[in-house]
Amino acid sequence: MDAFSEPTFRKVVTKCIEEGPQHVVLDLSKIDFVDSSGLGALVQLVKKAQSIQGSLQIVTNPRVTQTVKLVRLEQFLSLQPSVEEALENIKKA
Repeated sequence: MDAFSEPTFRKVVTKCIEEGPQHVVLDLSKIDFVDSSGLGALVQLVKKAQSIQGSLQIVTNPRVTQTVKLVRLEQFLSLQPSVEEALENIKKA
């Protein structure tokens, strides 16, 4: 996810958050690359979900997790290693 794909990504996920269920699982496990614009979009999307009393659980792979950890956003972004664990976290909420 880079500056080219970020606007479309953000628009689509924002619509899901606004129109969909209160809690959303975003599976990025197949994403190979996230740049600063992608990280910014993820932060905006989490804030959007929180503003409507929801949550955004983000499933990642080791490469994306490493990028997020470099900027110390892993806690804020609620990174999850699998969709199953993300769903469990939603059930606990």
